[in-house]
Amino acid sequence: MERGLIKTSAGYIHYRATGNGKPLMLLHAATKSSAIYLELIAALGGKVRVIAPDFPSYGMSDHISGHPVIADYSRVVTEVMGRLGIKKASFLGEALGAYVAGDLAVSYPDRVEKIILLNCPFYFSREYEKSRHAGFKASTPVDSSGFPLPRTLEYVLEKDPGHIPMKPTQSWMDRDNLSLVQAGRDMWQGLDAVGEYDMNSTMERIGCPVLLIWGEHFFYLQFKDEYTRRIKNHQVHVIKGGRFMPEIDHADEIAQTALKFLG
Repeated sequence: MERGLIKTSAGYIHYRATGNGKPLMLLHAATKSSAIYLELIAALGGKVRVIAPDFPSYGMSDHISGHPVIADYSRVVTEVMGRLGIKKASFLGEALGAYVAGDLAVSYPDRVEKIILLNCPFYFSREYEKSRHAGFKASTPVDSSGFPLPRTLEYVLEKDPGHIPMKPTQSWMDRDNLSLVQAGRDMWQGLDAVGEYDMNSTMERIGCPVLLIWGEHFFYLQFKDEYTRRIKNHQVHVIKGGRFMPEIDHADEIAQTALKFLG
């Protein structure tokens, strides 16, 4: 697998890449990194050109201060594309990554072929979003300075079962802990950007084909009709036995579904 750093307006962005063919960019969730896609990258089997960047402040990318918004992440992705010589790509994003993929489709339509929204959150009010995010943040232990502390499998199964794979492994847990430490006190930047972004309006303005994927046990699947009535050109796939991070324990199914959608 290729690894590299690309200089952008947000500092150096780290990425993983492999394969040849049409480009597919994998955009990770908040507090995670491109390492969360290792199983999916392998499952795609080199049938497409996969590029998985770490967002600013995450993984091995440079940290940024302040309060980034979704548009900032989208801009950085286009800068990475430009440095890699990619004029147009498809995107698969989970959670924060799904929001960035949607924003790219609306803000840079000439750069986007198709998008895959994996476990895309839905908030019908700002108050509802705040309550959901507060619970998520409370499940992440921190020291007295606010720096994240490692979690055990037993801890996340008890405190935050909705945001882990159905069959969490120690390999996933190690990557999750590492991503939290890498993000440090900036770990909530992406989640806060999600909470401030109007994804409902964005969905109504997406013009490219969209594939919606949910794990059947993921909380936001209950709002499927809210997504599908807003997105005009869409397909839907529900992963049986899946939850959050289905790219870990259902990588083959996601890869096959994505490749069929991408053509």
